[in-house]
Amino acid sequence: MAIERTDIAYGSDVFNERAMREYLAKDTAEALLHTMRDHTPLDPSIANEVAHALKQWGMDRGATHFTHWFQPLTGSTAEKHDAFFEPAGTAETLARFSGKNLIMGEPDASSFPSGGLRRTFEARGYTAWDVTSPIFIKRHSNGATLCIPTVFCSYTGEVLDKKTPLLRSMQALDRAVRKLMACFGEPDGHATITLGAEQEYFLVDRELWLRRPDLVQCGRTLFGASPARTQQLEDHYFGSIKPRVLAFMEDVERELWRLGIPAKTRHNETAPAQFEMAPMFEELNLAVDHNMLIMETLRNVAERHGFVCLLHEKPYAGVNGSGKHNNWSVAYNGKNLLEPGGNPQENAIFLAVLASVIRAIDLHADILRASTATLGNESRLGALEAPPAIISIFVGDDLAKVLQRIEAGTASAAGDGKARKLRIGVDTLPPLPRDATDRNRTSPFAFTGNKFEFRAPGASQNCSGVCMVLNTIVAESMEVLAEAIGKVPKRRFHEGLGKILKAVLKDHKRVIFNGDGYSEAWVREAARRGLPNLRTVPEALEPQIAEQNLALFEAQGVLMPTEMHSRHDVFVADFERKVRLEGKVALEIARGMVVPVVAREVADLAKSLGAMESVGLTAGARCMRETAEALGNGLEALHDGCAALEATLGGTDSGAIQAAMAGLRTVVDALETRVDDARWPLPKYRELLSVH
Repeated sequence: MAIERTDIAYGSDVFNERAMREYLAKDTAEALLHTMRDHTPLDPSIANEVAHALKQWGMDRGATHFTHWFQPLTGSTAEKHDAFFEPAGTAETLARFSGKNLIMGEPDASSFPSGGLRRTFEARGYTAWDVTSPIFIKRHSNGATLCIPTVFCSYTGEVLDKKTPLLRSMQALDRAVRKLMACFGEPDGHATITLGAEQEYFLVDRELWLRRPDLVQCGRTLFGASPARTQQLEDHYFGSIKPRVLAFMEDVERELWRLGIPAKTRHNETAPAQFEMAPMFEELNLAVDHNMLIMETLRNVAERHGFVCLLHEKPYAGVNGSGKHNNWSVAYNGKNLLEPGGNPQENAIFLAVLASVIRAIDLHADILRASTATLGNESRLGALEAPPAIISIFVGDDLAKVLQRIEAGTASAAGDGKARKLRIGVDTLPPLPRDATDRNRTSPFAFTGNKFEFRAPGASQNCSGVCMVLNTIVAESMEVLAEAIGKVPKRRFHEGLGKILKAVLKDHKRVIFNGDGYSEAWVREAARRGLPNLRTVPEALEPQIAEQNLALFEAQGVLMPTEMHSRHDVFVADFERKVRLEGKVALEIARGMVVPVVAREVADLAKSLGAMESVGLTAGARCMRETAEALGNGLEALHDGCAALEATLGGTDSGAIQAAMAGLRTVVDALETRVDDARWPLPKYRELLSVH
């Protein structure tokens, strides 16, 4: 099979600068590029010309329809396809696509989660073109669709999507960065927030998946005894990729490259059948859109290869779950503000930005934790495979010493400037430069040399919610520092800056922790420091409607209190519905699949035992009797567990449903290890984790 050259295919399904210059007049292309690069309003006078060019470009690539592609509060994307073609006479059609079609759409807002902002008799909603994210073509088996990234709001203007608050938070952080940079005499410019999202996922054979109602309906296994071999040999991580999986990965990458997504890394992850792909860093809004396309592409391509891609945070008990590490940084006029500088001026800026982040995470750890609160992630966080629910910052030993000296008033802003070397001890290998920080995999929010890696988000999450919160809280802290620094006299600037940084570190150093975040000792220490430990989804979501957080997001122009309340209602309802769904599926499997199998096993054992005793055979009878007794007891426990779960499903306590499910699982998993393997109704973990 001929493989398309990557350098030719890359971005071929994106209306990028190359396509604009080919299909648009020079002045129009420049105006559109100016809007995209500088985030300025679109000139309405060019809308029709741009729409005509887009229609022609899309049709030249096989597109027959267009859609406004948006991100409602469901956590996924949404789209409604409209054909370019309209009847123009008895036997003719015309392709039509106007500036109005491009700029604005009108989906039914009442059919999406809104937390009460839209009701069935208040259905009108609007989508509006987000010019900062390129238009692209989505291909499918029988054609292609022109996709226009958009925001989504109600008829009365309330925000109903995840993209709009993200864009607002980027504006808020841009304003704050400009204020802070002005304090250091930096020229006015533009802040660029970047993101690199590492996407973890599992693959499972589709035939096995179809025989697991829990995987099909819930995305995770609700039952399953741990097999003898899981990940304890530590041989899957970075291991040789199996041919079938590699073929899938290669197809995924080819599709992503055509969409202009810079897929860079692929490898086996820690758990069996777990993998990771990571793109290069991009501007935040684009990176979020691209991650949504990455997840969709993984799912679609997996099906073509006879797989199902599982993006659930914890599809299997007893092995690592899947996260989405968000590598976040901010630059100003092309300079990464999280890169330690080579001179006192650059170091002063770096330390001011770092202090802003430390202050933000300490003061607003609760709302940052809320951004990661989902049912799937609840099982992952703090399970000795992912960061705990306690939000803390890792800065590394070297930087920690610098911060300690600043607090003590003895720091040198420039540092010693000596790069440390790592000597391998092999003559043919040269000394390697050693990074200033190690990698603490147990920290939820780690500084890794020139960025922060937020490791708490779950694999299935839309990155926009997490980054929206992070942008907002850092913007607030930067404004506070900028106001304080702005009052420092020029002649005593560095002395005054030192005092401000010292005060910030003294007040907020409790959030810095460089140790083992998995340890029970840290849980106790975090409690002593007064850091929140919001373990469950309901308690983690509560800060979304705390008065101080409502005021914060309103002051930064990101979300109004009504919008914050609506989102909280949506997320709580989503959690409760998913818990109830899992409870119902667990009950169906236990009663409809497991109980009959165990009952037949007990009956067959009893029949065999009776036959043995009737002819006087005693050898083995005791063993069979004990096995039958154990299975009989298990059958009774199974009946009781089903009854307990059914009772909780009649109420509204999600915690009680989860507890009843856990109790039922213990019984079912124990029975799985005793029932005849050929008779067990569900594919077992050893098959699910090995057949790929």
